Amino acid sequence: MSLDSMTNSVDAAVSGFFEPIAKWLGEVVFYSVPVGGTDLPLIVAWLVIAGLVFTGWFGFVQIRKFRLAVDVVRGKYDEKGSAGEVNHFQALTAAVSGTVGLGNIAGVAVAVSIGGAGATFWMILCGLLGMATKFVEVTLGVKYREVHADGSVSGGPMHYLPKGLVDRFGNRGKTLGKVLATLASAMVLFFGLFGGNLFQVNQSYAQLVSVTGGESGILGSSAGALFFGVLIAALVGIVLLGGIRSIASVTSKLVPAMAAIYIAACLIVILGNVTALPSAVGTIIEGAFNPEGVAGGVLGALIIGFKRAAFSNEAGLGSAPIAHSAVKTKHPASEGLVALLEPFIDTVVICTMTALTIVIASPDSWKVGNGDAQGVTITSDAFATVMPWFPYILTVAVLLFAISTVLTWGYYGLKAWSYLFGRSKASELTYKVVYTLFAVAGSLLTLQTLIDMADAVLFMLAVINIIGLYLLAPVVKRELNSFLEYVRARNAGETDADEDQEPVKTTV
Repeated sequence: MSLDSMTNSVDAAVSGFFEPIAKWLGEVVFYSVPVGGTDLPLIVAWLVIAGLVFTGWFGFVQIRKFRLAVDVVRGKYDEKGSAGEVNHFQALTAAVSGTVGLGNIAGVAVAVSIGGAGATFWMILCGLLGMATKFVEVTLGVKYREVHADGSVSGGPMHYLPKGLVDRFGNRGKTLGKVLATLASAMVLFFGLFGGNLFQVNQSYAQLVSVTGGESGILGSSAGALFFGVLIAALVGIVLLGGIRSIASVTSKLVPAMAAIYIAACLIVILGNVTALPSAVGTIIEGAFNPEGVAGGVLGALIIGFKRAAFSNEAGLGSAPIAHSAVKTKHPASEGLVALLEPFIDTVVICTMTALTIVIASPDSWKVGNGDAQGVTITSDAFATVMPWFPYILTVAVLLFAISTVLTWGYYGLKAWSYLFGRSKASELTYKVVYTLFAVAGSLLTLQTLIDMADAVLFMLAVINIIGLYLLAPVVKRELNSFLEYVRARNAGETDADEDQEPVKTTV
């Protein structure tokens, strides 16, 4: 039996078994209600409302403390002797690499295809609201992280939900906390294997094949797919063995590079059509408020924009605190402020650049306006309007985005695995082997049914996580006030930069 027939058989068998489960789960998690002629997924409303609540609760922290967040990333308020494994910049790039991925390229294209150019405006607004949610969950991630005897750190919803609930409600929150932590770990692990790994490899391979001659090209055969999968698996495995320090070392170089390449590519398209820029901005604003817009008018554009932003920046899902928890700091809110930059980079900057590029270039595949074309094809066609070879630049960006996402979700999955099965060397090595094998499978299998399930599972985590964020918001308020007092004292010269501060309370 050939490799192609084997993989087709596996795909068919898996789809046949899991399709009913995936369909039911998707209907539950992404349950939609008709609003103004279009469908509103309640999970999107749940995420957006959280952003609104936390924006008000913390007094527009994403705007008032934006400059302070940048100063923290620059190292202005670093404290010597802090527990942790990576600095603020490395923690940010590690987390950004998990959110900035193919969704920023393909997903945005689909959003402006279905919801029109106006979806971009609402996407930006949702990204701004998500900054407040990200601040809250990451502050909690650092507050309740575990620092192990070897200096490594574990954090995320599987730690701050049980510890935080006990901290606030005593033994009454103990059992609930443990149940929620176990569920959170299982959800992160499942998505990491299928959404954060297999899907990224599969889609990056598809884009690479498309620019190397298609199925008749050098990589179009099953042997080419296997070679690509093994190569990606080897790269990921080597980095993953080094833990978060190795991942952060790679992503701190990879993320700025991939963002620079992609933004530069977008700017070339935009500047090549610079006279169309004012008109494109006007089209976006008009489309956001025009009741005659696509797919449900104003509300349709709003829902599509919010949905794309919520799916892209993952604010409220509980994934990013896993990476941010490894930061070297004694003030949890310092990293919370750093984290609010993440949706800004992911959604406000990169997603907006994609949308502007498509609106300005206006390729034929986008003009169809029905979302039938694959998102990455629309973006690729937009680049090709300037120079025919531009899709190759897009391919480089896609590969970098995919690899960085696979790396970060490999770390997220490891922390979830360790919570469920223990931190022994044998246990962690087992996970790393399984994860790298999934990378190989990603180039050979589609497993679309399991990928759809993975999306649903990850957004189920948002329900659990945001309930916890509401209950623990007073803790975040205290931590923010504590850090702001430290900043005030530091700026006034009352606290020396090298002064030995009381470390963050952790469990060894």
